[in-house]
Amino acid sequence: MKNILKNSFALLIALLVFGCHKIEVPVNTQLTPDIFPQNASQFIQASGPPYAALRGNYALDYYFMQTFTTDEAILPARGGNWYDNRGYIDMHYHTWTKDHGGTGSVWNWLSTTIGTTNQAISILEANIPASTATKAQNISELKMVRAIAYFMMMDMYGNVPIYTEYGDFTPKTNSPRAEVFKFIESEVNAALPNLSVETGVTTYGRANKWTAYALLAKMYINAEVYTGTPKLKECIDACDNIINSGKFAVEPRASYLQMFYPNNGPQMKEFIFAIPYDPAAANLPGTNGFMYHARYDVPRSLRAKYNLPFTPSAPQSTLPEFYAYFNDKNDIRNGQWLTGLQFMNDGVTPIRVTTTKKGYDQFYTGSDGSAPYTYQVELTPEIKLRQDVATFDLGNDEIAWNMGYRNVKFYPDATSTSRNQNNDKPFFRYSDIILMKAEAIARGGSSSVSAASLVNQIRANRTTSPALATVTLEDIYQERCREFAWESWHRNDMIRFGKYEGSWGFKTDKDVNKRIFPIPQGAMVLNPALKQNPGY
Repeated sequence: MKNILKNSFALLIALLVFGCHKIEVPVNTQLTPDIFPQNASQFIQASGPPYAALRGNYALDYYFMQTFTTDEAILPARGGNWYDNRGYIDMHYHTWTKDHGGTGSVWNWLSTTIGTTNQAISILEANIPASTATKAQNISELKMVRAIAYFMMMDMYGNVPIYTEYGDFTPKTNSPRAEVFKFIESEVNAALPNLSVETGVTTYGRANKWTAYALLAKMYINAEVYTGTPKLKECIDACDNIINSGKFAVEPRASYLQMFYPNNGPQMKEFIFAIPYDPAAANLPGTNGFMYHARYDVPRSLRAKYNLPFTPSAPQSTLPEFYAYFNDKNDIRNGQWLTGLQFMNDGVTPIRVTTTKKGYDQFYTGSDGSAPYTYQVELTPEIKLRQDVATFDLGNDEIAWNMGYRNVKFYPDATSTSRNQNNDKPFFRYSDIILMKAEAIARGGSSSVSAASLVNQIRANRTTSPALATVTLEDIYQERCREFAWESWHRNDMIRFGKYEGSWGFKTDKDVNKRIFPIPQGAMVLNPALKQNPGY
């Protein structure tokens, strides 16, 4: 299935341009009604640039901003490594500003996706003959890509400008978040009748009808956050459209972890919309994006265990507060974590590292600090700023590099010859639909089924522990923590459940303005009509 990328982008890679909404590429192209596109297959090729743009920063910068700003993960410095001009410190402490690199890179990425999609829609609307049977479907699919990008912008930045016309360089001020919500909702509803109902290989990695319903469900479960008005019935209805289709199923316990392996793809029964990655597509500029999880997740001492072609860093780890949700020894989801003493894949051979006593512990005070020292790698749960609090530094020794439990959900790809991995990353999964419906019911929505029955539907496929007799919103929150770890939804969940102003790790900030990020300074320079978000 990785050939999807190569086939989709080969003909029109020249359309892939980078920038903000203001993408200054003339609307002249080899696409004409006479030669291209004339059928659905050619449209898939023509739609490559918007999907390539969407793929770009999704698994890297976007993941960082959705994850390191929560109790799910932390990326401290170790011996000066990964200090990165306070970028990760500010995410953890909630002290980012309008000049923060992550806020700028995600804004630029999403703006590029929107601008590239506007360009593709303009070209295809002008060049697909009106008589082409698939024209409405083709255009609607691209509008779904744009809607997804706008959803992420609305979720992260709240009040954002709306651009839908290619070539419109008029400076526009921010539309209020509630207006952006209505715009996305209307775009999705208008696209719905035209979108494909097909699943599997033919539409994998592309937006279909079920993607649209999943996006609506995600918007409606968060509607009170975005607009001040709950939309629980609408959320349940959107979820039911997917559930009643019979096209998806919860992966059984035996294959939960396999959903995230390098060979995942359209065979996964839970994937509603996934973003494909393929290191082999690196020769097509901009098409692959950054699927670098092994680099950030695997301790350097475990390179041989995973047979990696590079030395990983594993700078990120979880926090004890988040790992505490994994408290059921019978839960298959525990298998995504690296904890405690480490062994090779046979489960018997210890992973050992030889260094010096001082290399193991930089604070060792004995006179034989340069003496050889061999130890078995043991990952510990606590994160301690042993070297320097101001620079968020754990220390420049083996103890520091082994601090924090690691997550290898997106299992290291030993087949890749680079840092990039083959693991596709799901955006919408069927289990999310089930748990969103359960949550909407628990919040007061009406349904013929109980929230407990839905939560137990997930748990029956994850743990051998007994079913829950009843569930609270806290139960659903914790289930979401276990189910979607490392999938870029935790910030969204924490805000909705009222937990984002809490304290975890070293963070104590309670400012509600931090629920949205600032409009980046670079964007405001390019567009003077933009207004900064409250609190910044």
